Amino acid sequence: MNAFADIKPPPLADYNHADCMVYGIGNIGRQDDGLGWAFIDWLEGSGLCDMARTTRHYQLHLEDADLISTCRKVLFVDATKVADVTDIRLENVSPKLDFSFTSHALSIPAIMATCQQCFDRVPDVQLLTIRGYEWELQEGLTEDAAANLQTAIEFFSQRGP
Repeated sequence: MNAFADIKPPPLADYNHADCMVYGIGNIGRQDDGLGWAFIDWLEGSGLCDMARTTRHYQLHLEDADLISTCRKVLFVDATKVADVTDIRLENVSPKLDFSFTSHALSIPAIMATCQQCFDRVPDVQLLTIRGYEWELQEGLTEDAAANLQTAIEFFSQRGP
């Protein structure tokens, strides 16, 4: 699924505030798993959204509920293996308690639900997933994943209305 058909991209200006965050999830030492961090690298280097807070982590942690609790908007960026994502997908995310809080990797909806329970508020959250293909212990994106990253960059570089 191509994100251009799903949700109109928010202008980066919507995130260019001190109470907004762009959060890259991934591991640059596992090839395409580094897509979330690569998006953050581009964002920081572009200067297009320099007021937003940016962060990078290998995976979500329970403490991320506290981290996002002071935000008005959060954009999570992560790689995906899901076959129906042909290049990128942008979707709105809602809070939902699930059993991921007891596993190795927490879900974004679980972090949001924890934020809601603990801080009585939850930011507007979107998830940008970028299709990856290889996950071996090696640095550097595959050619196809780099092309999908470029699609994400072009998508978010569009001017708002």
